[in-house]
Amino acid sequence: MSDSKFTLSFPWSRYSKKLAQKIENPRHGGFFSAEEAKERGMRFAMGKQGSPEDGNIIGLYLLVDESDGIIADAKFQVFGHSALIGAAEAACEILIRKNYDQALRLTGDLIDKQVRDKKNTAAFPEETNAYLNLVLDAIEQAAEQCLDIPFAENYVPTPLESKGESGEGYPGWDALNREQKIAVIEEVIATEIRPYIELDAGGVQILDLVNDRELIIAYEGACTSCHSATGATLHAIQEILRAKVDKSLLIVPDASFLKA
Repeated sequence: MSDSKFTLSFPWSRYSKKLAQKIENPRHGGFFSAEEAKERGMRFAMGKQGSPEDGNIIGLYLLVDESDGIIADAKFQVFGHSALIGAAEAACEILIRKNYDQALRLTGDLIDKQVRDKKNTAAFPEETNAYLNLVLDAIEQAAEQCLDIPFAENYVPTPLESKGESGEGYPGWDALNREQKIAVIEEVIATEIRPYIELDAGGVQILDLVNDRELIIAYEGACTSCHSATGATLHAIQEILRAKVDKSLLIVPDASFLKA
């Protein structure tokens, strides 16, 4: 008997390496209870999608800070396809430290980008889109339980986690040529920065690297008219790149891309 039927219906070999690792070693599996949330002074929110009849069920659990709507922690329980596990794990990674408004804007494409090996190569095979949608539906259901929680209208649109300057940087950075250095920076931006900016309909691109130290960037979308583009967001981008790449980097936004 040919095994083509089985390889087509179970596309494990076509997952990205990062996605396969997330599936095999999920860090956000589990659940929270309403009692635990209360003990921690958090709002408990849960989204559940799927059915036993379909063979795929996801329960998504969020702990949300009632003072500002920030998701303090996220976990999931899954019964079903391996793609559902990977999508839930990647989503939880993105959701933590975002607010529920941003959670409602999460897309399947952003989840996919979180676990890509290559920038332009999808991590999930096309036939697994239904599992991504199950995760998004569970997120929406959970986030909608938090709509009464106020958050500041002027919250920083891209609350990136600043890594500080204590990182070791990229090994052998000084020995790289200019093109290699730009490639390293682009990889860090793609994995550590851009997915979170895209949650707020913004973007960031590299324009130039001057004297191996001054990185010129261009903001896109909502970032071009956001006050934090030259403040908190810029500072976070610089701190992440200094920690991950080189501590001497100076990030400069091209003012011609910013709106008054």
